[in-house]
Amino acid sequence: MALDSLHKLYVEQLQDLYSAENQILAALPKMATKAKHAELRSGFELHQRQTQEQVRRLEQIFQRLGEKPGGVTCEGMKGLLKEGEKTMKEKADSDVLDAALIADAQRVEHYEIAGYGCVRTYARMLGYQQDIDLLQQTLDEEGQTDKKLTALAEQVVNVDAAFASGSDREVNRGGASRSTGTSRTTSGADAPSGI
Repeated sequence: MALDSLHKLYVEQLQDLYSAENQILAALPKMATKAKHAELRSGFELHQRQTQEQVRRLEQIFQRLGEKPGGVTCEGMKGLLKEGEKTMKEKADSDVLDAALIADAQRVEHYEIAGYGCVRTYARMLGYQQDIDLLQQTLDEEGQTDKKLTALAEQVVNVDAAFASGSDREVNRGGASRSTGTSRTTSGADAPSGI
C-alpha cells in the first residue's frame, strides 16, 4: 500500500501494532515460565490477558475501518522479542534473570507506548473518536504495566539480584542502605500487585 495519506499510514501502523501484540502473546507464557518471583510471573500472566483484550480492540478498529488486520510484520517487536529469547537462554542466577526479564519487558512496553501514542494522534487528526477511546485505553494499560514493572524491579527484583551477586557493597532499597551480608525479608506491602 502506498503511504499517500494519513489514513493509509494510520492503517499501516495499526497493522504493525496488531502484529506486535500477537508476537507478544506468543512470548508472554515463556516469560512467565522463566520468572522466579511470583509477582513477576503473575504480572506476565495478567498482561497476557490484557494483551488479548488489546488485540480485540484493534480488531474492532479494523472492522470499523473496513480493513484487514494482517499483512504487516512488526520487525521492531520481532527484534525486541528475539533479544528476550536470548535473555531467557542465558545461564543466569534466577534473581538476576528476573531483573533482565523486567528490562526486556520494559523495552517492549516503551515500544508499544510509542506506537499507540502515534496512532492515537493520527485517529484524533482524522476525527476517529471511537478509535481514540479504544487506543487511549490500551495506551493507559501499557503505561500502568510499565510503572508496575518499575516498582517491582525497584522494590523487590533488583534488590534480590543485587544480593545474588554476593558482593559486599551496600544495596539501596527505598532510600535505606543495607549490607548484602544481612538477611533480607520482603513483606507483601513492598511488592506491587500484578503487572
